[in-house]
Order: sequence, then structure tokens, then C-alpha cells
Amino acid sequence: MTPRTGAPRLLLAHVSPFQGCDDSTRRSEQLRSLCDQRSDPSLAGLRRLKVIGCVESLSIESSDGGVGQEDGRKRQSLRGRLGDFGRSPRMQYHALSLARQASLEVDVVAYGGSEPHKAVLEHESIHIHTMVQWPRVMQGWPKILRPLMLVMKPIYQFIMLLWFLFIKVPAPDVFLVQNPPSVPALTAVAWASWIRRSAFIVDWHNFGYTLLALSLGRSNLLVVVYCWFEKHYGKMANGSFCVTRAMQHELAQNWGIKAAVLYDQPPEFFRPASLKEKHELFCRLDKNFQLPLGVRDCFSCEATVTGDSTSDETLFTALVGSDICVKANRPALVVSSTSWTSDEDFGILLEAAVMYDRRVAAILNEDDSTDKEVLWTEMHHGKKFLYPRLLFVITGKGPDKEKYEQKIRKLNLKRVAFRTMWLSAEDYPLLLGSADLGVCLHTSSSGLDLPMKVVDMFGCGLPVCAVSYSCIKELVKVEKNGLLFSSSSELADELLMLFKGFPDDCDSLKLLRDAVNCNVNFLSLAFSSRSPLEKGGCAALSFLVSNLLGCQIKWQEDSLT
Repeated sequence: MTPRTGAPRLLLAHVSPFQGCDDSTRRSEQLRSLCDQRSDPSLAGLRRLKVIGCVESLSIESSDGGVGQEDGRKRQSLRGRLGDFGRSPRMQYHALSLARQASLEVDVVAYGGSEPHKAVLEHESIHIHTMVQWPRVMQGWPKILRPLMLVMKPIYQFIMLLWFLFIKVPAPDVFLVQNPPSVPALTAVAWASWIRRSAFIVDWHNFGYTLLALSLGRSNLLVVVYCWFEKHYGKMANGSFCVTRAMQHELAQNWGIKAAVLYDQPPEFFRPASLKEKHELFCRLDKNFQLPLGVRDCFSCEATVTGDSTSDETLFTALVGSDICVKANRPALVVSSTSWTSDEDFGILLEAAVMYDRRVAAILNEDDSTDKEVLWTEMHHGKKFLYPRLLFVITGKGPDKEKYEQKIRKLNLKRVAFRTMWLSAEDYPLLLGSADLGVCLHTSSSGLDLPMKVVDMFGCGLPVCAVSYSCIKELVKVEKNGLLFSSSSELADELLMLFKGFPDDCDSLKLLRDAVNCNVNFLSLAFSSRSPLEKGGCAALSFLVSNLLGCQIKWQEDSLT
């Protein structure tokens, strides 16, 4: 094969575990660095950057003779292939970061489904294209044929991925692949990088074989084979980075892979919401808040919504004249986002809600004979109690959603209610920025990754109660930005502690929220004084890629001589 000449090109392969799996959320700051560091000598000749994978991908290519920016840099373009682009926040962050900060033309080739963020749809440099999905008829196969589907689906994805890697996209210099899924992404990119004489980097967000083991078991033959592929092709990468120090240690000790640690960071639109934004959001969602899941509860009796999104009053706020005020007897809003998969046990949250409800009743000397309707009427007319009503809003789509909704319908609660919904990409950050507490039930299939949902909550100044597992303390610092729990009883205790005296006299919650905001500001300053690989953000990825590009350029020059 004739060695390539001319300026280097970078191809990034970015994939997520499975469609709708929240684990897979990506970090926009790291991709921004590739644009921010364009003055780096080793990146000066970059013409093509591509993100490719069996479920998701992006690519960036320069247009020859393109119009330069004010500093003379060429315009470039980004292309993407994903599962459901609207359900993949990290890929939307990538597209926005590269289009905004680097003035790149962005083409996204994706599966149809949920609507992406408004900023993505309206950006003139981002172009979305739809890709053919795995046939739906195949998804309805009987369970006895499930092993066959687990083999056929990767083959289908593998062929489609090879079509793009070898036919649709020009030869790159570097691939960046997010793992998992490992099969067929790592295999296809490793082959393509060898045949097209490119290097590639792996972004380790989790281990794919551990996700497969959730449904099949660790000893299953398919899981064993999957693990072999993941380790074999992962070791072939020219560079690696991962999301936790625990994963870094695992890769080094048991996989023979040296990886840098790059922590996730939230994009700019994850921030605390203003009072006006909160009121407008609650007006849009108030009808959903008061619509029970098949049974009456402490919110369904408050029919304040007339169907007009400009209603002056919601469960939480009211418009008095031209001023917006927060209701004194408003409920506490607790948010949890999920993909409704087996690595999140929402039974813990349901049990904690029941415990909170019963413990509050005991503290207030209420017995079972207390009429719920009378109690709800008193709450509706402004009577305040030592402990507030709790409204749990659970966002997301996934296979176990209906199962848990059925369990919720069977609960007999006086002060707690649940709502499940799917929010637009614009409303989800606003909900986090308007909530009082976040709950994370992610336990990690490997015990070595971190939930991006918590990063987003911290970006909105929202304290978090999270399930405790091996490496979660790398993200959640107890009594600094959140609390940890290992059982439903511990979560119930934390809810009682945080919401006692809500909304005005809940000192524990206020201290925790203040600590979250202070900690976010401190980390922003701390990152600026660290070395590239310690920052865990844009500079680290640029440092890694620029060095790899330098090695790749030298390899090409040596091959020419």
C-alpha cells in the first residue's frame, strides 16, 4: 500500500454501550480541546477528524480550499453515526462543541427517534442524517432465539460500520473509539486502522463484557468470548484514556493497558435555573405533575392546570401580578434519571419512599385511620408540616419502565408521589436546575465507571444521594456535594435529614447545596493549575492526541524513506 502523504487526519470512533443506556454519556470538554489546540504544531495540518462506531460515530473533515477564519484556519466538517441521536446527550455535546468553538461543519448520521437539543437542530453548521436501524421485526424474537440475535446484530452492525470505515469516509490518521460496545466497534476499527495505516485511541467508559454479563451471567460462553475480543483489540490501541482511577488501575494491572484518567464535565447549559425559568418549566409540566399513575395521590387533587401553558399557578410557583413567587407549602422536587435497565435497582427508591412516608406519619403521630383525602385537602389549602410532600420525577426510557410503574401503582402513600416522563433535551437541564435533590441508583456493571447523570446534576448545583459502590467516591464526596447510601433504609434516613423543615429551615440541604456550588467553582480553578493529564478535560485529550499524531507523522515519514 502506498503511504499517505500530506497533512495528517484524525478519525475518532465514539460509541455507547447500548441504546438508551445512560452509562454511555460523553464529555464535551475533551473534544473541544481538539479545536482549542489547533495552534499546536502537531495539529496544524489536521484535515480530518472522525468519530466512528457501530452504534454512534462522528467525523470531521476539512473542505479543501475552504474559507479560512479570521486567523487563517480552515473550516472543517463533522459527521456522526449514532443509535438514537436525541437520546445521546454526549454526542450532541460533541457536535455543538465542535461546531461552535471550531467553526466546523457537522454532519450527523444517526438512527431516528427522539428529538435532539434545540441548539443542535437550529445550528446552521450541524446537519443530521438518518441511518437504517436493526430491523424491528428482529427485536420481537422469542427468548429461545435471543442468543442467535446477540450474534446476528453485531454482524449487521459490523458490516454497516465497515461500509463507513472503508467506503464512505476517507482514510484518517487516528481513530478514537469509545468502549463499550467492544463488539463490533473495537474489531472493526482495529482492522480499519491496520489496513488504512492509521493509529487509534480507546476511550474506556466501562467494560462491555460486564454489561453483557448482567443478562447472561459472567460464566456464559458469549460473555467469555466478548471479554477476549475486548481485551485483545483494546491492547492493540496506540493510546487509551478512562473515566476513573479505579479503571486505570484495572487496565494496567489485569489488561496490560496504560490509560490516562479524564473525568467527565457537564456542558454549559447544565446550570441552576432562574426563578422565571423554573416557573415557565413548571407551567409546561404542571399537568404531568398532577397526572397520577393510575391512582389518586397527594398531587392529583390539585387540579390547577386548565390546559393553558401560561397558567399563573403551579405546584411550586405562582405568578402574583408581575412577580413570580415560590409557594410556602410547595413539595420537595426529587429527580432521578435512568435508562430503566438492570444495573439500576429502582426497588431501593420505592422502598425508601414507603419508609419516608411511614416514618413521617409516626413522627407526626398520625395513625392508619387518618383520612388521606382530608390530609391532602389540608395540604392543598396551605397547611405546613415539619416534613414536606415529596414528588419524585423519574426521567428516561427503557425496558423496565412499565414494571416499576406497576409497582408504583400499588403503593399506598400519603406524602409521596411518583411521575415518570421523557423530557426534551432543552427541558431536562432545566428540571435538574429546578430540583431540590438528585438521586442516582447507578451501580455500574463493572464497578469501575461513573454516572454522567451525577456530573450533570452537579453542573446544575444539585446535591445528590447516590448508591455506594467501589469508585463512586471519585465523584461524590460525602457531605461536600452529596451523600451515599447502601440500602433503602439509609436513603430514607437521608431524605428525612435533608428535608426536615423544608423549604425554609432545612439547614442540612442548604449546606449541601452551598457546598456543591463551592466545590464546582473550586474544581474549575484547580483544573487550571494542573498538568494536562491531571486536568481530566480538554487539555488532556489534546495532549494525548497531539503526541499520538506526532508519532503517527513520524511513522509515515519513516515509511516513505
